[in-house]
Amino acid sequence: MVRHVSGARRSAAPPAFQVGGEARHAVSERPPPAGRALERAAIQPRRKRPFDGSGPAQPETRQRQRPPQNRLVVVSNRMVDPSKPAAGGLAVALADTMHDNPGLWMGWSGAIGGRPGTPSVHKQAFGQSTLVGMDLSRTQSRQYYAGYSNSVLWPVMHGSAGWADIRPGQYGVYRQVNRIFAAQLAPLLQQDDVLWIHDYHLIPLAQELRRLGCRQRMGFFNHIPFPEPGVFRAIPEHRELVESLFSYDLVGMQIPRDVENLQGYVREERIGDAAADGSQLRAFGRQVQVRDFPIGIDIQGLMAHEPDTGPGGVLERMRAEKAEGRLLMVGVERLDYSKGVPDRFAALGQLLEDRLDLHEKVTFVQIGAPSRPEVPAYAALARRTQKMVDGINSKYGTPSWTPILYFAEPVRRSALPEIYRMGRVGVVTSVADGMNLVAKEYVASQDERDPGALVLSRGAGAAHQLQDAILVPPADRSAIAQAYEAALSMPLDERKERHGRLLDNVKTEDLAKWREDYLSALRSVPQSERPQDRGISGRETGRSVGLH
Repeated sequence: MVRHVSGARRSAAPPAFQVGGEARHAVSERPPPAGRALERAAIQPRRKRPFDGSGPAQPETRQRQRPPQNRLVVVSNRMVDPSKPAAGGLAVALADTMHDNPGLWMGWSGAIGGRPGTPSVHKQAFGQSTLVGMDLSRTQSRQYYAGYSNSVLWPVMHGSAGWADIRPGQYGVYRQVNRIFAAQLAPLLQQDDVLWIHDYHLIPLAQELRRLGCRQRMGFFNHIPFPEPGVFRAIPEHRELVESLFSYDLVGMQIPRDVENLQGYVREERIGDAAADGSQLRAFGRQVQVRDFPIGIDIQGLMAHEPDTGPGGVLERMRAEKAEGRLLMVGVERLDYSKGVPDRFAALGQLLEDRLDLHEKVTFVQIGAPSRPEVPAYAALARRTQKMVDGINSKYGTPSWTPILYFAEPVRRSALPEIYRMGRVGVVTSVADGMNLVAKEYVASQDERDPGALVLSRGAGAAHQLQDAILVPPADRSAIAQAYEAALSMPLDERKERHGRLLDNVKTEDLAKWREDYLSALRSVPQSERPQDRGISGRETGRSVGLH
């Protein structure tokens, strides 16, 4: 039954500035993604839409990167799929480079088949590069991917150790899959290859390659947060994982906080020390460069699609709400406990309880695509989220107004710019996030003549750069509710000023810059500092594998 609430307005005029107290670090959700698995993409010609200042941002012209002097080898849990339409994001940035230059991209094919010790390997031409996909057995998929990677590493590294499901045997299979990746990759390597390994699924890969005698330059990029030392120790194998990082030449993190947390772990465990400037760590008889490389978005890829003007569930409903004169609040992400979706809904309920004048004037549009249904914690979160939506809609809704429009389904990427642009308020309330590219996509998609306001959790790495958003402490529902008020009432001039500064950062710190900065740093690591020259825990064979 729908209950109609009566009474006077109980809140004063809302503030239009930062909400909440001092910056609070997430208890240290991939990351990403986001990180985070690489999105599928296809290399297709992009048509750049004209920009006259009345629509979303267009990227600044960037001089084309010179071809690398040595072959780039990318390894990730998942790869691009040339048969799929472009999805944008990280995969497109890497795919542009891989397609146009000699290289190799290895990852899980996504297929389940074969026996654990004899994986099926599939090779496919991709421009001048080669895609190498490896099948996993059902046990490996369950223990390595759904198990250790996403039921242990993911929750703990996002500060949500309570969601972790630690079971015997998971870590052994996780290491086994990394050894198989190494065994399949090593014979394909050339002596001067540069290896770029991505994300938490493959932390031990360089160590396994070193044990096979591979001496190539190797870099690792962690797309998700690196938590505070006390939180990271909730992983039983925390020390082995950190030792694995010292087999790389360069370890990249999203923001300085992640670098500081790794440095803090090394100090607290008394296993090593850091250089004066903090850029190098020494432990386990080796040293590694550790730096932050904040990932950006591919604005051109985001805007390359033709506007989605046809009928569709989400857009059609949003257009109808706008036609009724309602202000829209927008959240877009896959459903994950790291994203703080229950917190944003609870804050909305608090806002509607306090601001009766907003009833039938504000609608929250939430796109929460299902994620990892094979992991029990995600199924439980989906049920909890739906229950919250039903409760708020039942309590505050009317026959002509539904406070929350919840779409538990993915949307076409071509629809995203308009979805973002129709949102007077963009909502990112991550409990923890390596970066959160939705925040940057929201900024890039706004109409500069009438931009929306961004409510952004300090738990997201993006808050380190997007200081002109309305910043809130993670999981602080009262602060989030106040931020909603501030965003909804923010004057146009202030929205323009804030958006202009946010957009400058999004344009400057884009995906191409992230890629170029990282690879330049990896190729510049001095030979004398490379970890393989110091041996790998005394186990390196010294035999070169597959160098031809």
